[in-house]
Amino acid sequence: MKKTLASALTAALVVGAASTTFAAANPFSDVPSDHWAYDAVAQLAQDGVIEGYGDTTFQGDKNITRYEMAQMVAKAMAKKNVGTNDKALIDKLAAEFSDELNNLGVRVSNLERNADKVAWHGTAEYTFNHYINKDSKEDVFDSRNNLLLRLLPDAEINENWHVKARIDANTALDTDTGADGKLNLERVWAEGHYGQMRYMAGKFEMPDPDTITDNAFSGVEVGYRPAAKGLGLIVGAGRYKLDDHFYSAKDTTAGDLQYVSVAGDLQYVSVPYTMGKFNAAGSFYHLNADNLQAGIKMTGTDGKRAMAAGKYADSATDDANIWMGKAGYQFDHNWGLKGFYAENTEADYYKKAGSVEVDYKGSQLQNAGTYGVWVAYRHFGRNAFISSPWDVINIWNDGDSNYGEKGWEFGGNFVPFKNTIVTLRYGLGEYLDTGKDVHNMFGRVNFLF
Repeated sequence: MKKTLASALTAALVVGAASTTFAAANPFSDVPSDHWAYDAVAQLAQDGVIEGYGDTTFQGDKNITRYEMAQMVAKAMAKKNVGTNDKALIDKLAAEFSDELNNLGVRVSNLERNADKVAWHGTAEYTFNHYINKDSKEDVFDSRNNLLLRLLPDAEINENWHVKARIDANTALDTDTGADGKLNLERVWAEGHYGQMRYMAGKFEMPDPDTITDNAFSGVEVGYRPAAKGLGLIVGAGRYKLDDHFYSAKDTTAGDLQYVSVAGDLQYVSVPYTMGKFNAAGSFYHLNADNLQAGIKMTGTDGKRAMAAGKYADSATDDANIWMGKAGYQFDHNWGLKGFYAENTEADYYKKAGSVEVDYKGSQLQNAGTYGVWVAYRHFGRNAFISSPWDVINIWNDGDSNYGEKGWEFGGNFVPFKNTIVTLRYGLGEYLDTGKDVHNMFGRVNFLF
């Protein structure tokens, strides 16, 4: 009986890769509701982690070979993007039947190594932005429509190392410009895991993509991340291309300015911390580039651009030193609070950034009908960012302001059907330098695969 039950439950963990939402009734007809594993099985089925053989049964009376069981367990252990609670349930089931699994340890290892070497994920995305800049004479409207195809390949080298990449193709619908159908290799890196240590080398994402970083940089990173709770440590160093929010500037003939996109040296250290419902992190970024925001005053024939270049520091400097702290607390299943504060100690202007956000519920890609909403107040000085991940209260504007914004953001997301999410944001703010009002609207639909 024990062997048959083990076969049934381990089969349930891996047979269905696609998720299914089941009704409140017993989802699998041959697992009685009074069985010890029913609650775990029902929860995993609801979350889309497992399903039966297609006829809503485990076929628990069917004998399977040791090879078949090993194959199922290997796939279950290799399955990605499983939530923390679901992973705990899987571990509980695996522990209960450890004798059977331990007998197949060598076979399982071999199967894991010979699993599919390359996994492909990605998204097809439509984004709409609409900006209303309140000028003294008239409102300035600016709308943008963009299509993005993003591919995320993950290639296994061995049991410790993978090579990962991000490949993008963009098209601006209103102008039919962009990548012209070409795929651009945005990121590629090697990533190794040894216990709780992670090693990365190549072009990859920096540690704080939800606050003050967004773009990738080229370099190396070493990180320690605790499995459940406690302190971690991440350090990295490399080169970063200054083409979005930092510029190098120099005088040319007749006092005009020439903006030069250059690469600078970047080093960072981040200390994440997790304890139950509370999480936090502290980070430091040092950026060095020749003539970084060189302190040029309002000289030259292009006054606005000259002024923009000068609003960094009173004297020429090649450095940016940015300190950042962030924290979040999840009160219950519905309510959460998070925020961050960042400051560039080398800058004299627009050197601070911060945000406080209250969240209610949250969309779950596997569960159609789920949603989340939030309200936030944000103050974003441009010089406190390496690069900005923000949409409606932002640091980079068209027109005569590019120092940052402050204001309120209202947003929400909704999952109309599995693996599809709709996001809407509305920003009501003002420019930090001129005080002019700006109303930004943002919409996005993601189809994930």
